[in-house]
Amino acid sequence: MRLQRQGRKRYAYYHIVIADSRAPRDGRNIDRIGSYNPNTNPATIDLDFDKALTWLANGAQPTDTVRAILSYKGVMYKKHLLGGVAKGAFTAEEAEVKFEAWVAEKAKKVQAKKDGLVNSSESSRKAQLAAEAKKNAERAQAIAKRNAEAAAAAQAASAPAAEEVAEEAAPEETEG
Repeated sequence: MRLQRQGRKRYAYYHIVIADSRAPRDGRNIDRIGSYNPNTNPATIDLDFDKALTWLANGAQPTDTVRAILSYKGVMYKKHLLGGVAKGAFTAEEAEVKFEAWVAEKAKKVQAKKDGLVNSSESSRKAQLAAEAKKNAERAQAIAKRNAEAAAAAQAASAPAAEEVAEEAAPEETEG
């Protein structure tokens, strides 16, 4: 059991395949049991659970990455429980109850991670918008202050000029 690379450069996704160990990585395979897309968050895993369990029971050796994927999906745990049933440690019904409990707990964890990702992205977006609004307000205050200073300077410059014009015009009126 191994991964077979697909996709374009720097955007790979993988098919989970059953292949002879002597075959090349992307070469001939015996059976395709699923796909794995690490580009999404969390990674998307589509797996035919029954086929994977059957191949494991027949002795297929998964690579480290495929073993992690199978463990994440519960195939390895199911194989472990079936081994316990075969040894007589517990019944098949008990094994099924344990597996269903594990699946429910795993689904809660995955959903919590998805909710956490959504909440963190929303909160970071809100924080970014608040920071941007604060920056815009500071910028508007700075512009208003600069405009007020420029207006005051222009008024101060025009006031002495108006007084000089008024003083020059006033003596001419009295002489005349």
